[in-house]
Amino acid sequence: MDTGTHLVMGFALGGLATLDPIVAENSSTAYAVLVATILGSQAPDVDTVLKLRNNAVYIRNHRGVTHSIPAVLLWPLLIFIVLTPFFPDANRLHLWIWTQIAVFLHVFVDIFNAYGTQALRPFSSKWIALGMINTFDPFIFAIHVIGLIFWLLGADPGITFLIIYIILVGYYILRFLMQRAIRSRVHHLIPDAEEIIIAPTMRTTQWRIAVKSKDYFYVARGFRRSVTVLDKFKRIPVPDSPLFNQAKTDKNLAAFLSFSPVYRWEMAEYNDCYEVKFIDLRYRNNGYYPFVAVVQLDFDYHIIGSYTGWIFSEEKLRKKLTFAPGSN
Repeated sequence: MDTGTHLVMGFALGGLATLDPIVAENSSTAYAVLVATILGSQAPDVDTVLKLRNNAVYIRNHRGVTHSIPAVLLWPLLIFIVLTPFFPDANRLHLWIWTQIAVFLHVFVDIFNAYGTQALRPFSSKWIALGMINTFDPFIFAIHVIGLIFWLLGADPGITFLIIYIILVGYYILRFLMQRAIRSRVHHLIPDAEEIIIAPTMRTTQWRIAVKSKDYFYVARGFRRSVTVLDKFKRIPVPDSPLFNQAKTDKNLAAFLSFSPVYRWEMAEYNDCYEVKFIDLRYRNNGYYPFVAVVQLDFDYHIIGSYTGWIFSEEKLRKKLTFAPGSN
């Protein structure tokens, strides 16, 4: 989920914790738990700072180690150690329990996004992405904000957020059923589909779809129970050639390939370089595919420029690359 949603979930857990008699009866414990759930709801996303280095490092590592099994166990311990001196009268066991719940819930809800997490590390580096809930879901964010407003107006926070989380369980079940209906429709339209990737959007009834069959890639859009194929590309294996093998050694392309499960490639030859482009097919937006990796090589196959990330126009892509074709 996005940072804002994780933040309101941290406050909500602090309110829900008042159902715990130990928390409700001790103001020091209640304040400590509120601070801990807020911190715990944010801690796994500390790796967002990697974006300050470059996109390749961010793509390879975001929601990786910080969302792993060891991290889920260590974040609560670290937060507990930091907060204990500030709340010496708080019940330590219940402070740790609610911090653990906050960290676990952060990682758990991220699994339902299309981006996913490597939550099973170190046992598996596989990305777990169920693709049911958008990174920012307006309904989830809004219902938390409504709960916080009721809390500020004097409603019992424990009961308020217990009701809200019961509603959210129903919402997740509904999203699962909606996604399953879309998947069934895709199988009907493309019987030879080998892999179907369904991603939610900001709009509850709309879905992005990418499909692999034996010979083609399909890009489609789901709306309610209907599916419309928007693009169809011939599946052409990446060439086993010196040009492409050298391009794959570039850190930006390597990061892209480690993250993207469905993509196509293009190659262009200019007067002064080759350019290899890999295009993720999951994020079609108004006819454009914004998530790409580009590597430029001279005619001796030396890498002279590269980029990976989100680009919404060819002009902006040229500005991001360190070498402009035809500039020599």
